[in-house]
Amino acid sequence: MSDTGSSVRDPRFLKWLIIMGLIEGTSTLVLAWAVLMKRVFVQPWGDTAVSISGSIHGLLFIGFVLMLFIGWRRIPISSGMLCAGLVGAVLPLVVFIVDIPLYRMLAESKNGRS
Repeated sequence: MSDTGSSVRDPRFLKWLIIMGLIEGTSTLVLAWAVLMKRVFVQPWGDTAVSISGSIHGLLFIGFVLMLFIGWRRIPISSGMLCAGLVGAVLPLVVFIVDIPLYRMLAESKNGRS
């Protein structure tokens, strides 16, 4: 899953991809919390919380997936990392794990320039 062998052409975009992954993963957690409040704890504001957080999460999900495909060519990330990112976008908490090799790529690109 690591892409240590290739050089990073656009470290700035890679940095934004990592940040977007963190934001998208956090929005997944917020949506899960809202669903718990609606379904398990039956809060009266649960419907509103799920509606708002679901809409925000949907936009962030689409943005993250688009950034993955753009990063596939622009950074470039490997096909395996693209697939891992797509799985990470769908499965809760996996996006945080996918960010680790992306961060390593960013750190290596900074070390290579110094």
